[in-house]
Amino acid sequence: MSEYPKKLNYIGSLKLLQKKAISIVGTRKPTQYTKNMTATIASKFQEANVAIVSGVAMGVDAIAHEYGGTNNTIAVVANGLDIRYPAINRNLIQQIENNGLVLSGYNEGQKATKYSFVLRNEIVVALGDILIITQADKNSGSITSAKFAKAMGKQIYTIPHRYEESQGTKELIQNGDAKVIYDIDEFLISLGYNTKQNKTNDRLLKYCKKIQDYEKCVKKFGNKIFEYELMGKIKVENSKIIVL
Repeated sequence: MSEYPKKLNYIGSLKLLQKKAISIVGTRKPTQYTKNMTATIASKFQEANVAIVSGVAMGVDAIAHEYGGTNNTIAVVANGLDIRYPAINRNLIQQIENNGLVLSGYNEGQKATKYSFVLRNEIVVALGDILIITQADKNSGSITSAKFAKAMGKQIYTIPHRYEESQGTKELIQNGDAKVIYDIDEFLISLGYNTKQNKTNDRLLKYCKKIQDYEKCVKKFGNKIFEYELMGKIKVENSKIIVL
């Protein structure tokens, strides 16, 4: 970090600071695709017992905290701990206070400012081993986070997007500052993490290849079917699942 905070106030369990952790940030207005991918990435890291660090803002941050598990997440706020901001995430922040860890570099009563958001972003990046930006516009707070990550020598990752979307992360890719996550399970394995789902992947694909019936596959594996479809591992045609 360019300058360490003089102190960090907290609510929750400091034991989370002893865990492996990754930082996830992004736009406050994610597309549905980004919402789905952020949720999947966060839940996969939770299965791997890796803590999620983010800034509890609307959009990507909130999704990362929620699907990373409120007992497995570290929220860094840009205001005093007596203020739950943004108001729309008040309940989520309270859940993290009760089950996870909330950190702040500011005293009670201090409201968020433009500068405090920048410091918040820097702390979020510092606490994670890597930084994942699932969607960002140019010159956004997430791109500022990318600059912090680069200065700290932390690898930046993102996800593929359509041509007109997430211009900020596309610029990071073009400049060689970010790597792209094409397969989430393979990504975790490449980092040395293993999840419960890694061990059942073959079973899911084998079952779907043998049974094919869409309703039976969904009944057995639930939302994992939708995740696999999103990742391009399967497709649905005429109520049947085709393994790709």
